[in-house]
Amino acid sequence: MMDINQIMAALPHRYPFLLVDRITDVNQETQTITGYKNVTINEQFFNGHFPGRPIMPGVLIIEAMAQTGGLLLLNSPAFSTPDANGVVKEKLVLFMGINNAKFRKPVVPGDKLVFQVKMLRQRLGTFTMEGKAFVDDVLVAEAELMAAIVDK
Repeated sequence: MMDINQIMAALPHRYPFLLVDRITDVNQETQTITGYKNVTINEQFFNGHFPGRPIMPGVLIIEAMAQTGGLLLLNSPAFSTPDANGVVKEKLVLFMGINNAKFRKPVVPGDKLVFQVKMLRQRLGTFTMEGKAFVDDVLVAEAELMAAIVDK
């Protein structure tokens, strides 16, 4: 549904902090989004985490889920008005909080990290989403994410 150029048009993040490569599905009816990141040994964080045993930091997995959730919000007509390409350029999603984060398996170079994010609720301009990350259909991380949409 969204390639890297469309993602970069929607999100302000850039290398080395843009952590979503592609969005494969956005379902407005169920308020869900699916995307992925191809994890490679070329990632800067592997230089120090950990030498000889590279493991993707959990906080970056959470950030990638949050970026995916931000794309759900920015591309949902219920929360914003997309342009002809389905992108809202005049809005910014601010990550506000994390609850119940769990890391179940390490993510290593060569993994395809798939994110599934679902809207849970909206209250007073704050959005709560459930994020899950999978490698080969195995749950590797999950968290409840909170965000707000503001004008750029």
